[in-house]
Amino acid sequence: MLKGKVALVTGGTRGIGLETVRVFKENHAEVILLGSREETVMKAIDELKKEGHEVSGYYPDLNNYEEIEKTIKDIIDKYGRIDILINNAGISANKKIEDTTSEDFSKIIDINVKAIFNMIKAVVPYMKENNGGVILNTSSMVSIYGQPSGVGYPTSKFAVNGITKSLSRELAPFNIRVNAVAPGVTRTDMIASLPEEQIAPLIKTIPLGRIGEPRDIANAFLFLASDLASYVTGEILSVDGAARS
Repeated sequence: MLKGKVALVTGGTRGIGLETVRVFKENHAEVILLGSREETVMKAIDELKKEGHEVSGYYPDLNNYEEIEKTIKDIIDKYGRIDILINNAGISANKKIEDTTSEDFSKIIDINVKAIFNMIKAVVPYMKENNGGVILNTSSMVSIYGQPSGVGYPTSKFAVNGITKSLSRELAPFNIRVNAVAPGVTRTDMIASLPEEQIAPLIKTIPLGRIGEPRDIANAFLFLASDLASYVTGEILSVDGAARS
């Protein structure tokens, strides 16, 4: 589905990001993954190589625009283009508001919102030169319903939805589609570490009767990145098993 495409995935060293890299490679894309540290990037590259997937990786500071610009230029020099950008890097939060410092809140906004802005700003000129592209952002079900604590996280994901919808309109004339995927409860490292007595109540809130797997989310990214979604832009695609709370 992605043969001949060059895809860039931030937060690509584990969880949903790593599975998305894997799915994109299975669909014959060239994939570059970005992570926060050299050791995690190299570990992911080694893991994928053992599975028969050749990828390259970088570890720029996503809040340093100059570092991102240099990384994007290096990728363009090597691959000639970037067809797909997936902004998946992010952090969560669960503190009550009285325990959340201004610094805590700013860190979430920087990583979950500003980093996306930086990546898109750096990539868009090359997509325009290439007469199109696809930008996909990781949102969350809490961007629609909120959550009972950790206000910075849903706030940041509301902002991701705003970036997605606004840029879908701004960039449509350049044949650049912009969408987001809003995962529900998904079996990432954080969920996998929870005891069964905490997971069971979560499952009861999901009509499909299970939590999501990283591949469920990766497959949604695959659809939106492919030509099957050529007339889809500005959408926030919920992948949550019909969980609505």
